[in-house]
Amino acid sequence: MAPDGETCATGSAARGEPLMATASRVRSWILLEQPGAWGPDALSQSGLDATVAAALAARCRRHQVRPLLIRRPGFARAGPRRQCYLAHSGVRRSWVEALTVVDPGELLDLDWSVLDGDRAPALGQQPSAPVSLVCTNGRHDRCCAVYGRPLARALVAAGVPEVWECSHIGGDRFAANLVCLPEGVYFGRVGPDEGPAVAADYRRGLLTLDRYRGRSSYPPLVQAAEMFVRQGSGIRELDGLVLARAEQTGDHTLDAAFVVGAETVWRVRVERQRSSESLNLTCRSAGRARPWEYHLADLAMEGPVASGGT
Repeated sequence: MAPDGETCATGSAARGEPLMATASRVRSWILLEQPGAWGPDALSQSGLDATVAAALAARCRRHQVRPLLIRRPGFARAGPRRQCYLAHSGVRRSWVEALTVVDPGELLDLDWSVLDGDRAPALGQQPSAPVSLVCTNGRHDRCCAVYGRPLARALVAAGVPEVWECSHIGGDRFAANLVCLPEGVYFGRVGPDEGPAVAADYRRGLLTLDRYRGRSSYPPLVQAAEMFVRQGSGIRELDGLVLARAEQTGDHTLDAAFVVGAETVWRVRVERQRSSESLNLTCRSAGRARPWEYHLADLAMEGPVASGGT
């Protein structure tokens, strides 16, 4: 039981829980505009037709696609057409396309296999700017609404384009959470005062490292390896590090290499272990759990490296 007045987000921040390696693992996305309230399971607990919602959920499971409901900040009413986005957050290439539908069931007529490809399928138009998603699904976790809605409003007030509130994206205790597409970059504990700068940096291809949770195309151990290299090198450019090799040498250890430019290589070894303390990971948690903690075992800057598996 959390102490009186403590939420999952305030508890995590008070403990100084690291943000690194906490991005959800997602490579393919479908975003559907759905105004109004969302329940804990937004897709099935919203105003969507139940048959369409069930069919979309089944298709997403089959194709390993992450579905998100989106709405304009401030609960604005939708017009006669719904805004949708298709996106792929790949290790090497990422893309996002925008399209509109009259009936959400139209999404079921698309060829979903294209969502797993590195090449944009030209089913819609490339948006004019990256898509900024702020989780505000308060029925899933109250912290998402309490911290997410002020962030969404601040981004809009600052003139950040393509801002949407979205349903659950993972990591409630790190609210306010911001996810930027197409690369699937996760940021956490983003306050409304700093949100516009975080979003502006991302549009310029830069990462705000003290708010960076990870990149959704990488598994957690690789996310941790990337973060340790960035912390050691100071490299903030999103494309400044290219994963050349990642080898899991045990259940909880990873050796990786990242290339910088034409010659420089950073080699890193990461270890993980369960936290010694059991925590409430969300405000709705039925019980406590022990999250992973990541530790740097070795970090070195060397010469060229031979390519390997990821």
